[in-house]
Amino acid sequence: MEDRVAEALARIERLDPALCAFIEVWDTEARDRARTVDRRLPLAGLPFAVKGPSGIRSYAAGRLIEAGAVPVGSTAVPGPGTYWQTWGRGRHGRTVNPYRADRTPGGSSAGSAVAVATGMVPLATGSDGAGSVRIPAAWCGVFGLKTTNGLLPSPDRTGLASAGVLARSAAEARAYLRCVLDEYEAPKPAFPVPAVFSPDLGYVRPDPEVAAVVRAAVDRLVAAGVVRLAPARRPFTLLDPREAWTAIRSGVGSEASEAVVRASGVRAENDRRLDALFARTPLLLTPVTPNRPHGHEGPGELYSTALTWAFNLSGHPAASIPAGFTADGCPVGLQLVAARGADASLPEIALAAPHPAPHPSPRARPGQPAPATSAPPGAAATP
Repeated sequence: MEDRVAEALARIERLDPALCAFIEVWDTEARDRARTVDRRLPLAGLPFAVKGPSGIRSYAAGRLIEAGAVPVGSTAVPGPGTYWQTWGRGRHGRTVNPYRADRTPGGSSAGSAVAVATGMVPLATGSDGAGSVRIPAAWCGVFGLKTTNGLLPSPDRTGLASAGVLARSAAEARAYLRCVLDEYEAPKPAFPVPAVFSPDLGYVRPDPEVAAVVRAAVDRLVAAGVVRLAPARRPFTLLDPREAWTAIRSGVGSEASEAVVRASGVRAENDRRLDALFARTPLLLTPVTPNRPHGHEGPGELYSTALTWAFNLSGHPAASIPAGFTADGCPVGLQLVAARGADASLPEIALAAPHPAPHPSPRARPGQPAPATSAPPGAAATP
């Protein structure tokens, strides 16, 4: 047990000064806990990290500790004074993307994604109010899961944010669910799983290369017999949730305001469309983001949340799995969305997915500049 924790702490000491994934590292406490953990527990001695300074007090962290896992530190989140959340600030400075040091890792679970992507820990907690687990998972090439809204306790009064996990593979995410849920039943998906693919949800214009990487990942799932694309008379679309998300996030206590009334209408219509979809098809596939990771100066007019925050409004569980890389070395994520409460199905489907084409490991391209790219209309900054 001690060896796994010691290895994690040694890797953090070696890598974190360049990556800035951690706010705090609990070296002494982690070693003491590893020496005394009950070896019969399901996650005995598994090192993990928690998101942000308050992450150790989260419900999920408590359940992981009860299962024998050992917290080794808290990970970087965005600092104060910025409206966008696609970055992090660790104890050594700004958090960098492990594949492209000149790019952001995404946010707000930035440090958690970087810590997992570089093998500092196999698992880290996160939270997702607009894509804050799925976006950094996509941009760092790891598995990320946003749970069904309300499935696990959340301090968010709006109900938009839910607990999540970032993991080096879907197997660790499955172990997370087994330990944090009071009732867990391992599903046995009947492959190929019927699925609907929407490259844009009807309101986004994705970066063409990002869209091509995602489409290739979907084609691999089909070829491997993991999914079967259901025939559709017309593309699946939703109403753009941007104004609805913003109104609900800022409209607590103002339920009668015009903006909140309009938001409720958009939310109800999207819920209707999603309920109809999942009544006949168990899986929806989309890109995680319409854009690739942006630079540390900020996203400008880009909205990386354009394809994720719809499911914070609707409450559906959604996962990001690695889809591949753009030509300039940026990871891209494929989003898997399931019916409310069907969280456990997503790691099972992800485990069956073929791996994308290999790419140099994280930190193999430190600081290499990226070619300039144009901002696709309809993509957005993570709030």
